[in-house]
Amino acid sequence: MSQTEPALYSGWQSERSGFIGNLSGLGFALVAAAAIIAVSPFYTHSWSSAFIALPVSFLLLALAYGRVLGLSADEWIILAVRHQIAVATQRNLFFSGLFAPRAKDGSQPMDLPGRLARLHLLEAPDGLGGQIGIMHNPAPAENTYTAICRVTFPGLALIDTERQNARVQGWAAFLRSHCKEDGAITRISVHQRSLPDDGAALRSWTERHISPDAPPAAVQALDDLMEGAGPAATKRETYLAITLSAARARLAIKGAGGGQIGAAAVLVREINAMSSSLSSAGLQVVEWLTPRGVAQVIRTAFDPEAQLALSARNTAAEAPNWQGAPKGVDPELAGPAATEAGWGLYRHDGAWTVSYQVRRFPQSEVYATFLQPLLRPRANARRSLTLVYEPIGPAKARQELAREKTKREAQRKLRAKTGRAESEDERREAMTARAQDVARASGHGVVRFTALIAVTVTDLGELETACAELQADASSAGLEIRRAWGAQDDAFAIAALPLGQGLPNRRVGI
Repeated sequence: MSQTEPALYSGWQSERSGFIGNLSGLGFALVAAAAIIAVSPFYTHSWSSAFIALPVSFLLLALAYGRVLGLSADEWIILAVRHQIAVATQRNLFFSGLFAPRAKDGSQPMDLPGRLARLHLLEAPDGLGGQIGIMHNPAPAENTYTAICRVTFPGLALIDTERQNARVQGWAAFLRSHCKEDGAITRISVHQRSLPDDGAALRSWTERHISPDAPPAAVQALDDLMEGAGPAATKRETYLAITLSAARARLAIKGAGGGQIGAAAVLVREINAMSSSLSSAGLQVVEWLTPRGVAQVIRTAFDPEAQLALSARNTAAEAPNWQGAPKGVDPELAGPAATEAGWGLYRHDGAWTVSYQVRRFPQSEVYATFLQPLLRPRANARRSLTLVYEPIGPAKARQELAREKTKREAQRKLRAKTGRAESEDERREAMTARAQDVARASGHGVVRFTALIAVTVTDLGELETACAELQADASSAGLEIRRAWGAQDDAFAIAALPLGQGLPNRRVGI
């Protein structure tokens, strides 16, 4: 293909998580139980019991094959029961602030709700004379260390096709470089959020750079423009989170001194080594976040109204002769004062958030800018988008793709034996699976990939309108999204925060 033509992308393949076919283990058990109950009256010759057995069988089959808003009926019931238990025991509520626990010395550790409560914020030297903040997840199933950087990029929409293709290929090369056996980097997350901007930073910069002999009329016109447009403006922040697995890097960690100090040293070494590959992808690292920077990102996600005050204070801290507090937020104050996880929304401090998971990516070929509709600024809401990549080593990728092909071939043979015609969707999925295996054998990398989107409002009356606008924009991008029913707090931790939270270990359909 000529480099003067824009590249097209397709072939996202959903994981097959069914125990048999599209049935989960519980669904298969329900079908087996329905079959046994249905035939039992014939073996016992008790025809009167058939009036009870057959309805029960139909009910079990409905639970196994029925769908409720994209979930199977049995999965929906499990989520509902789990949520009701959490509500009854008040585990869906979180209170901090005055109620936050304190250590014996009077200090207050970073207090976060839900799955974030286990995270610890560490401080480590960046090798260049500064300090960076590292989020440590000590859970036995995770044991990861995450560094977060704020990045800028020139974008793809307003550049020529050749450079657009080069930047996308550079990002692909960056991901492929981490698809190696026992690679230390286990997860790469890209997070972009839209934030309200009162124009304080712009006004401060203008005041410091305006010429003393500038015409008064020009100065007045500029002041009027900033006064009118500033409060209604929005800005975007983009973060890249790099997560290191302590289990995969255990030998390197041991060689660096062991423990948290060794793990932090290995992570710093990894992120310093990837600077050139990030530059090839058109990404410019503005800063690796310090502990106070990480705390500010967390704080502004839970309390959007704090963004304007923090922006003004940070801008003042950059001004000459400023003697106030340092930039960022004290890690002790990073968490929310209170949260409440509902069935379909998440309330945190003075805001409400609804999170969605992208269930299906476009089936047709799309351009590299196909996600652009999701990033449109909205006056009534802020949006957050997180893309999660989990690189897979060559050996595991070969095993995973072989399993995918085997499942699909088995389903095709079963359909042929039962006389059911193969649909075009099933045929295309099988072709995509084979094409992925060919690409893998040719040296391409394989990653697990998903996306989550969060929409946040500070006025509950605007929530449903903001959700409808997001769903319309997702449809314009060719995405199929689903509300994270019964798991809004967990989805918020991934969609609205760049902390490197990732996919579950169990393979699930995405």
